[in-house]
Formats: sequence, C-alpha cells, structure tokens
Amino acid sequence: MRTSIATVSLSGSLTEKLTAASRAGFDGVEIFENDLLASPLTPEEIRARCADLGLTVDLYQPMRDIEAVPEEEFARNLRRARHKFELMGRLGADTVLVCSSVSPLAVDDDALAAEQLARLAALAQDFGIRVAYEALAWGRHVSTYDHAWHIVETAGHPALGTCLDSFHILSRGSDPKGIADIPGEKIFFLQLADAPLLAMDVLQWSRHHRCFPGQGGFDIAGLLTQVLRTGYDGPLSLEVFNDVFRQAEAGPTAVDARRSLLVLQETVGVAAPPVPAVPTGVAFAELVTPDADPLAALLGALGFARTARHRSKPVDLWQQGEARILVNTGTAVRRDGTQLAAIGLESPDPPAAARRAEALLAPVLPRRRAPEDAPLDAVAAPDGTELFFCATDRPEHPNWRADFEDTGHPSAAAEVSRAEVSRIDHLALTQPWHHFDEAALFHRSVLGLHAQESVDVADPYGLLRSRAVTTPDGGVRIALSVGAAPTDDTVHAQHIALATDDVVAAARRFTGAGGRLLPIPANYYDDLAARFEFAAGELETYRELGILYDRDAHGEFRHCYTRTVGRVFFELAQRDGDYRGYGAQNAPVRLAAQHALKRLTGG
Repeated sequence: MRTSIATVSLSGSLTEKLTAASRAGFDGVEIFENDLLASPLTPEEIRARCADLGLTVDLYQPMRDIEAVPEEEFARNLRRARHKFELMGRLGADTVLVCSSVSPLAVDDDALAAEQLARLAALAQDFGIRVAYEALAWGRHVSTYDHAWHIVETAGHPALGTCLDSFHILSRGSDPKGIADIPGEKIFFLQLADAPLLAMDVLQWSRHHRCFPGQGGFDIAGLLTQVLRTGYDGPLSLEVFNDVFRQAEAGPTAVDARRSLLVLQETVGVAAPPVPAVPTGVAFAELVTPDADPLAALLGALGFARTARHRSKPVDLWQQGEARILVNTGTAVRRDGTQLAAIGLESPDPPAAARRAEALLAPVLPRRRAPEDAPLDAVAAPDGTELFFCATDRPEHPNWRADFEDTGHPSAAAEVSRAEVSRIDHLALTQPWHHFDEAALFHRSVLGLHAQESVDVADPYGLLRSRAVTTPDGGVRIALSVGAAPTDDTVHAQHIALATDDVVAAARRFTGAGGRLLPIPANYYDDLAARFEFAAGELETYRELGILYDRDAHGEFRHCYTRTVGRVFFELAQRDGDYRGYGAQNAPVRLAAQHALKRLTGG
C-alpha cells in the first residue's frame, strides 16, 4: 500500500522533512499548516520540491472549528476556507482535514453540523477538493469516529468523507469493529499513531506521547484490519506528535517511521518482507578497546582464556564454555575506552536474516576483510552496535570461527572446559535518548524478538527506562535502556551478563583471582532479610561477596557485578527454575552503588 507521513512527525525545516520522507521511501506527505507558514518557499515551490522528490501531497491539515456554529461565524469560516482551498490548488493537495470543533461557540446540534459541513464540501468541490472530517478525542461535541461518520452520512455530500485516526479512536477505548460499517469510498483518509498506555489527559497524551505503530500499546493492526475490510485503498499515513521525535534528526526518524508501516502491513497480511530468521543464541560479543591489558586482566579473573587470534586483524578470542568475547584493539574508540561494538547472533539462516534486515531498512554495513575471511553479513542497530548474522561451526554456512587461529596455549582448552560460566545470559545496551522506541521496534521487527513491557527504574539522578527483547526460550536476551544521566557513561554503560550455575563459586573464583566486585550497601541485605527467608549463612555469603537476589513466580535470580572498564562491566547471573526477569528490583541499588564508586574513585 502507499505510505505517507505528516510533516509534524519530523524535526527540522519543511525542506528537511520532505527530503527525509523521500529518502526513507514514503510515497507522500501530509503538509501540516504550521510547516507551510514557517517555510520561505512558495506553495508552488513546495509542490515542485515534492514532485522532484517523488512525493505526492496527500493531505493539507488542519482546518479547525468549522461546524455547528452561529451563521455569522460560519460565514467567516467559509471565507477562511476559500482562501485555504485556493492555497491547496497552488500546493497540489486535493484533500483537507477538518477536525471536529473545540470552539466554545460550537453547539450540540448534529443537523446543523451536517448542514454546514455539506456547504463547506460544496465550496471545496468547486476547487476539486475533498473534505475529510475527523473526530478529535477531545472534541467539544463530536469526539468519536462513529459520531463523526453519522454527521458525514447525514450531510450526504460526495465531496465530504471521514478521516479515521487510530489515536483518537483507541485512546478513548472505542471499538474499531464499527469501522466495517463505513463504506470504503467514504473513508477519505487514514492516520495512524500508536502510544504507550498512560493514565493522563487525552489532549496532553496526544500532543506529547504518540509514537509509531508497534512502539506503543494500541492494537493498531486490529484497527487497520477493520479499515481494510471496508475496501479503503488510500495511503497508510503517520501523524505522530512526539517531543522526542521532533528533536531527533529527521532522517533516522523517517526510516523508523517507514519501517513501522512495513511491519504493520506484514502483520495484517498486505505485504510480505522476508520471514524473520529468529536468532537462536549469541555467538560472540565484541569489545573494542585502546588498551587490552585491563580488559585481559578482568576476563582472566572471570575465568576466560585467550584461545585464538584473528589471522589478519588485532582481534583476540576469549572463551569460557559457550561464552565468547572478542577483544579488538584495532578500531578507533572514544576517549573513555572500552565499549561494546558488535554482537554476533547465531542465525538458522544468516543470508535470510540479512535479507529481512535490508528489506526493513536496516543499514547494511560494509566490511573490510581479507579474501580468505568468512563473508559475514552485518547491519547497524539504531545505537550503532553492529549485528552479525552467524553460523558457528555449521558447515553449510561460512564460519566466523575459521578466521581465528588457536593460540596453542596449553592451558586454554582446559580453562574453557572447566568453566564456571556457560554462555552469555543477556546483553544490556544503553540507547541514545532519542533512539529508545526505535531500538525496541528495530529488534522486534528486524530480528523477530519479542518485546517485553517497558519498566522504569529509579536512578539517583532520575529515572532509567528499560525494555527487554528476547526469544521465547531465552536464547537471546537484550535489555535496552535509556537513562536520566546520559553523560554519565560509567554508570549508564553497556554490560554483558554471563550465565553460571553457581554464582557464589563464580564470584569467589573471580575475587580469588584478583577481581573486584561492585560493593553493595549493607542496608540492602537488611532489607533482604525482612523480605525473604534464607538458609543459615546464605545471606551472610551474599553480603560478603556483593551478590544480589530476586525472586518471581517462576524462579530465583542471584547476580553480582564487576567494576566498570571504560564503558563496559560484566554481570555473573544465576537463574534457578524459570526466572524470566533481569533483577530490575535490584537495579536502583546497583546504579546507586556505581554512582558512589565513581565519586569515590573518580572513574
């Protein structure tokens, strides 16, 4: 289906917005009146610019406070409308959005509203324009889509139809099944927006918290299914008011917007991107660092052994059980040092995974490699993390492991075989403040991961928002977060959680090898004693080592943290039973402890 986006959804000047929409692959745009008024371009120049970019002007919006008003006020409205219709002719737009009135002059009289809208439509028809009447969720007298349709049906004018807006419908809890009763040819336009489920004034909710389909809590796919059953054949258009989007760079936002529509069409069965090749595990995590020595000491204390080195690059493979860490000293890094740069994802079909990623607008990364290196496909996540699609030790696909030569160190194999750590349990990635919702949609749609509910975690300097994306069996778990102190990279850093069957033994081995765990305040353990019952001596052991504890309906979680190197720290994690969380209950304690350590040590 054709796709469109309202210019109000993007940041920048009108020219920047049009360019971003075109480059993202949109077919058309809705021109928001404020964007036109602020533009130095004439309507004719805007029309020509859109044509050059391959964009149609699908809607001009909005016209407000038109209907059900005293006759002298409506006469003024018609004069205003005539001017707008003349402007639309210059702009090349043939449909105008009219919102249900919020004017204190408007009266609760459907017959008058229908009569005046019919007169407006008759004037519009003289200019070759259609009027799409929309029910605002906070409209003074008309606030539901079925009420708006009743007025349009009563008016009975061919140039008057309705505009359906998913936010206005779903924010009020209206049942979209009634949409099927509207003839498709009378649905002149469809605007789509998702939103998180919030308990707040609907106007403020709409103006500040809308998001793209798949990023919120609304059933946009269910609503679209009802619209398509009517025979509607117009564009799928996004109208999103969002404070973050309007401050972020327009280009990436437009790409995220179009990706949301591609996934939505897939969900309702009207488009078919390549089927997701859902990853089955983590092949490796790659750390880049200007100085390998501190990281080597940390990995060694954790029980990792340096088992191999890349044939042509300064990259070492450290391994313990099935947990693999690549240490890269050949890539330029920020001044703050070590950071997580890439993740290798085990894929049942790496080429298919890459094809889907490209179809959903993920940037494919060029890769410098020697002729003998394995040809691995990689894409960039919204935060810049490189994602490689891998098939480790599977002969039917290129094997990244073949690019590495064993070190020949006599103890390496023995170290790997008697591992305290079995695999990577999860990865925690801090997102730039304006990429959080985009990251959740990216990982869900491109990788086929399931997005869990977003949670807020108390940080000493604000709130940290977190959302996990995972496979059903937990083979891949990625926790995405955005913090309140974005410049404090030591605290709001990336971390790698390592799975162990005995966190106490792993912690003792780590400290016995010279490693230092994050110290946890004694008050935390006093609170644990009040909340849970432990075996004799168990809580004292946790207090000694800095181990944290959590429990849910499915099992138990014991975990502890190393100190930070650059922007990375490690977590030792023991899941018992079918524990499904990430210790979110303990995150405020961990964050406070990291802040305190940073103040104490200065780094």
